[in-house]
Amino acid sequence: MARTDETGRADAQAPASDTEPNPQPGAGAGARMPRWLPRSMVLALLLVGVFQLGSWAFHQLLGLLINILIAFFLALAIEPAVSRMAARGMRRGLAAFLVFLGLVVATSGFVTLLGSVLAEQVIKIVEDFPAYLDSVINWVNAHFNTELKRVDVQEGLLRSAWLREYVENSATGVLDVSAQVLGGLFQLLTITLFSFYFAADGPRLRRAICSVLPPAKQAEVLRAWEIAVAKTGGYIHSRGLMALVSGVAHYIVLEALGVPYAPVLAMWVGLVSQFIPTIGTYLAGALPMLIAFTVDPWYTLWVLIFVVVYQQFENYLLQPKLTAKTVDIHPAVAFGSVIAGTALLGAVGALIAIPAVATLQAFLGAYVKRYDVTDDPRVEGHRTRGTGGGLVGRLRRLPGQKAGEPAMADATDSAS
Repeated sequence: MARTDETGRADAQAPASDTEPNPQPGAGAGARMPRWLPRSMVLALLLVGVFQLGSWAFHQLLGLLINILIAFFLALAIEPAVSRMAARGMRRGLAAFLVFLGLVVATSGFVTLLGSVLAEQVIKIVEDFPAYLDSVINWVNAHFNTELKRVDVQEGLLRSAWLREYVENSATGVLDVSAQVLGGLFQLLTITLFSFYFAADGPRLRRAICSVLPPAKQAEVLRAWEIAVAKTGGYIHSRGLMALVSGVAHYIVLEALGVPYAPVLAMWVGLVSQFIPTIGTYLAGALPMLIAFTVDPWYTLWVLIFVVVYQQFENYLLQPKLTAKTVDIHPAVAFGSVIAGTALLGAVGALIAIPAVATLQAFLGAYVKRYDVTDDPRVEGHRTRGTGGGLVGRLRRLPGQKAGEPAMADATDSAS
């Protein structure tokens, strides 16, 4: 009996052992990590590191890239002159050097002449400041029944806290200004050197770019380069015309007011207002106002009014027409490109936005197929008769009439 009980007990336990779940493969102590997972993790870390390194390098080299971009467009602007001189037998490097030498001499002469004029006027303002102060004090005493004296006003100004703080801040800011001036000179030298290399070695640069492209792509690159030269030259031409018109207009006004050095000031206003974007107008108008103040303080107001009025005339009438003709883009596109360029690259973007957009528009226009527009009056915004549009058309249409059939009134009129 004991043997039978043990056999029955064993049989009862046997099905229970058969129903136990089998262990999952790889779930034991000997489970291993997939072979692709470590390599994927290392690759992901490498990609993140390369991205961070590239982002850091881009931000560090952003200033250099912007300088190279400016130099490239400057080289495109002088490309026609250099190519014309090289076609007459002159070496291209010598031609580029002569063009840059002419620009440097003209710019240096203008800056020197303008600096001497500004220095003379500042000295004159300082020497005549007591007389201006006396006239102001006399006017205040006559109109407000006060008894101010120049000595009291001078002592109050010299002992004021704001003047002391201004002098201290100016003294501490001398080093910052010097650093900015040196940085600006280095940036100007960098742009000049890159522009010279781009202009002198233009054929070699184009040959190097085309050497890594198939023949079909080479033709497209050369065509894009030619379009960029034409549009950049057109942009410089339009800016030069606007500078000439602005200089002549301001010369007439300054000469009529009797402001000294009117030709130099007119040249200053014309060049600075056109070739320094965003703040050029304000820089250009400040100097004539300062010089006019030495003649008569009221002349400053007249110069300010003329600068504001002429700026509106230039922005809304002169610039859109000249830019649209020379650069061949719509005035709205030109205005929008300047805003977009300013948002992206600041003053540099505003300066190169129009030639860049004009080049892109002309290049893409060669690959966009255009069709003739049908002589439909709706193109000009005119509506055709008998279309049945609107409330009147629906009232005139009979209940059983289809949308494309004429109204009964029109049919009756035509029958009669």
